[in-house]
Amino acid sequence: MPELPEVEVVRRGLHEHIVGRTVAGVAVHNLRAARRNTAGPLPDLLPGATVTGTARRGKYAWLVLDDEDALLMHLGMSGQLLVVPADAPGAVHERARFTFTDGGPDLSFVDQRTFGHLLLDRGGAGLPAPIAHIARDPLDPEFDQDAVVARIRRRRTGLKRALLDQSVVSGIGNIYADEALWRARLHGGRPTERLTRAEVNRTLDAAREVMTAALEQGGTSFDALYVNVNGASGYFDRSLNAYGQRDRPCPRCGTPIVREQFMNRSSYSCPTCQPRPRNPR
Repeated sequence: MPELPEVEVVRRGLHEHIVGRTVAGVAVHNLRAARRNTAGPLPDLLPGATVTGTARRGKYAWLVLDDEDALLMHLGMSGQLLVVPADAPGAVHERARFTFTDGGPDLSFVDQRTFGHLLLDRGGAGLPAPIAHIARDPLDPEFDQDAVVARIRRRRTGLKRALLDQSVVSGIGNIYADEALWRARLHGGRPTERLTRAEVNRTLDAAREVMTAALEQGGTSFDALYVNVNGASGYFDRSLNAYGQRDRPCPRCGTPIVREQFMNRSSYSCPTCQPRPRNPR
């Protein structure tokens, strides 16, 4: 699933290509693309609206419409928002298409697995109501790290589980959690209530550093499912130190990286640099 850097890359592309343009029409080819939208049919509601801005909270991005409403967009596992020529045929998995009054490029929502969705929130330009529960992320200028550190230390869970909890800190997914933990030299199973403030601060600082680095390289692409609005892949996967590096030498100490089962997915860590706790959560 695209994480904060990938969604931010897409948001920046949307801001560059879509802001200032007025929607002429919307075609929804698959109703699953708008399955969570309760405001009414998008083809009836969006024409005539002008995109006046873009925003993001964690892994969600949205278009600001007429400085008032929000068209919330979540990419799910395979969603893509592509700026395409107005006369370009729809992709095989195109779920929705937006045209604009200036006759310029269209915006195509492509989603192979149909886990992503589009949702109109009236009055949600500042923060759409459906994602009001999602916490700020480490790249947010208003991120209160001291408060997040205290919140994590009050919980009784594993450190990686806390990093993935979007109500605690948003934007961090499996890839960047593993990379942040590797940088912080901490195992994801460390009980949060036993961590020091310095250890949690170190982890959040590492998450910020690794996501900033990924953002500079266009995000992480393991396949063709994540691309920016122009269809280009990111290349941060070449800089990963832990995630997906099973049996490869740790860049820091040379010990082979190990893979462990974690919440129906995988975790990667260095057994020397990130020793497993005796009593993990």
